[in-house]
Amino acid sequence: MHNINHLQLNPTQRYDEFDPQKDGNKNTEFIDFVIDGKSLYNMLKKYDMVPVLGWGGKEHQKQILDYLLLKQMHPYLYYRYPILVCPLCGDEECGFISVLIEREADMIIWRDFKLEPDNKTIPIGPFYFEWEQYQKLISKTK
Repeated sequence: MHNINHLQLNPTQRYDEFDPQKDGNKNTEFIDFVIDGKSLYNMLKKYDMVPVLGWGGKEHQKQILDYLLLKQMHPYLYYRYPILVCPLCGDEECGFISVLIEREADMIIWRDFKLEPDNKTIPIGPFYFEWEQYQKLISKTK
C-alpha cells in the first residue's frame, strides 16, 4: 500500500522580482497545488513555470479541469497532462512540465513528472490522492 498524500489548492501569485510595484506583465495569479503542506510551485520553482489552475480563459480552465479529472485525454500526450506552464502566456509551445495522471480504483496517481518538450524526468513524486477528496477539490475550482 502507498502512503496517501494530502492535496490542497491555494490561490497565490508569482511576481517578478524586478517589479516591486507588482503591476507588470510577469505577474501571474494562479491556484497552487499544495501536496502534504508543500507547494508544487515552490518545489519546481527553478523551472520558472506556474501551475495551470486558476488563470487563463474559462474554456481553457474547463479543459484543464477535464484533464485533471480524467474526463478528457490530452490531444497528443494522452494520459500525460501539463501541470505547470509558462507564467506569461500558458502556451504549451513555450515549454511546460507534464505529469502522468492515472486512476486505480479509489486512488488518483500523479507520477513521472517531465520537462517538456525535452522529455527530461523531474525527480519528484509519485503522489497518491484519494479519488473522492481529489475529485471534490478539483471540481469546485473555478
